[in-house]
Amino acid sequence: MAKSKNKIVKQKFRSTQRFQKADPRYNSMVVTKFINRLMWDGKKAIASAIVYQAMDVLGQKISDTEPLDAFLAAIHNVMPQVEVRSRRVGGATYQVPVEVNRRRAQALAIRTIIETCRGRSGKPMAQRLSEELIQAFHKEGASITWKENTHKMAEANKLFAHYAW
Repeated sequence: MAKSKNKIVKQKFRSTQRFQKADPRYNSMVVTKFINRLMWDGKKAIASAIVYQAMDVLGQKISDTEPLDAFLAAIHNVMPQVEVRSRRVGGATYQVPVEVNRRRAQALAIRTIIETCRGRSGKPMAQRLSEELIQAFHKEGASITWKENTHKMAEANKLFAHYAW
């Protein structure tokens, strides 16, 4: 909240997306979003080093495609088409399946890949990230399992789809 002449003025949320720049190595906004999501405590140099190391390993392991294309394909494979949202109707809470728009699906995919990497232990983060991206590229692994579980929950609750408004 900002103060203006002894009055408190509530400021509206403004997206910083238009101020973001594409990353210098691959010139991709998706990689920039991924680095920003991976970053902790403002340590962007460390986060970008981790992502670039993982992309280098990804390029070596999947030699028939470019690293950026493999990265984007891995994220696309994890993006869910539907999700369930809680809807309260008449005192009862229903899990209502709704379609996910492209921006939210991409954000969910990035978040899921990073969280599954952080959930593992025993290896450096760049190695965990490259393994998860390779598995997502081949449509297997923990991130794909999360996507399939999300779709199963939506399928199981499609009976309540008429509550989506």
